[in-house]
Amino acid sequence: MSKIERGTIAISFAHDALECVRNRGLDADRLLTQAGISPELLNRPQARISVNHYATLCRLIAHAIDDEFFGLDSHPMKFGSFALLCRSVLDSTNLEQGLNRALRFFRLVLDDIEGRLIRDGDVAHVVVTDTGPIQANTPDAPPPPKSAFTYGTFLIVVLGLACWLVGRRIPVLAAYFRGSEPVYSNEWRIMFSPDLSFDQSVSGISFPAVYLDLPNNQTEQTMAEFLRNAPANILVKYRNDTSHIARIRRRLREIAPTEWPDFDTLAKQFHASPSTLRRRLESEGQSYRSILDDLRCDLAISLLSHSEKSIMEIASELGFAESSAFHRAFKKWTGTRPGEYRFNALSQD
Repeated sequence: MSKIERGTIAISFAHDALECVRNRGLDADRLLTQAGISPELLNRPQARISVNHYATLCRLIAHAIDDEFFGLDSHPMKFGSFALLCRSVLDSTNLEQGLNRALRFFRLVLDDIEGRLIRDGDVAHVVVTDTGPIQANTPDAPPPPKSAFTYGTFLIVVLGLACWLVGRRIPVLAAYFRGSEPVYSNEWRIMFSPDLSFDQSVSGISFPAVYLDLPNNQTEQTMAEFLRNAPANILVKYRNDTSHIARIRRRLREIAPTEWPDFDTLAKQFHASPSTLRRRLESEGQSYRSILDDLRCDLAISLLSHSEKSIMEIASELGFAESSAFHRAFKKWTGTRPGEYRFNALSQD
């Protein structure tokens, strides 16, 4: 399994991705197990899984149903389409041309949604509209909205492809969705932007238009590496890195967990009062405690998967006074015990 930047993702993503499998009467539990994910985690909304395990599950689903868009459109995006998409944009001169080609590719492949690139002064928008069949009893109304997972998946792929083409994170000014808000919307504040809204008339993302003029700096060789690590690289490498959550996570990663500061000390380090920093984190959908838990979960998963340290040693390194406390916390985070997680992770390497 490729070792990309470390991270975890909410189990609800796996739940939504598997809907197409369940709708076809296929064995979702078997795919989860093959991906190194315990099926019982689907019953634990608070559980998290590694990005690599989720990426493996995505590839297994795409193979199982021959659809890299997870059955979210009435027309399947057959396996291998994403590689063809990357090849179609490889000789683009700049991001604007590459994005237009990518969105044209999607319009040829998908039937129910389409994306358009709009340059409006200093801001660019990728706007997604529904093009599927309208309801018979309301012919003048637009097609009913799809799930937020549908729009989010489309936009994650488009954004990830755009970031790869220019070799940098493109800051998203705002993200908006026609569908209702999912339980894992906080994840999208990290992937897209803290400025996140739902139940809108259209879906899309907005970003500084200056990025459209950046040159494409990818080659056949870098494309092969990109495809080897997709979709995990899209989910993690190009996350929003300017939010307070991301800045705090970067600061904490530079410090041993046993030395992590309390909230008042952290606020001083960020030149803010505790109340101001708390309000900023709340606006991004998280608290300092949840950031600490998520980061400990990420580190625990990495150490269990990629080190030979004992569980007692890992517990101590993460700041737990007793290994039993680590066992309880890890079970709360992921829905499984550390030893079971390590066994499943090693079996996938």
